[in-house]
Amino acid sequence: MKVRNSLRSLKERHRDCQIVRRKGRVYVINKTQRRFKARQG
Repeated sequence: MKVRNSLRSLKERHRDCQIVRRKGRVYVINKTQRRFKARQG
């Protein structure tokens, strides 16, 4: 999992990426390509 300042560019890497807020952190998750996970904060 990558930790990044900006998740907008990571969201556009794959069409299945979703931005999710959990416990005060912002995550990028991807059900089909799991290598695109990232978090912010």
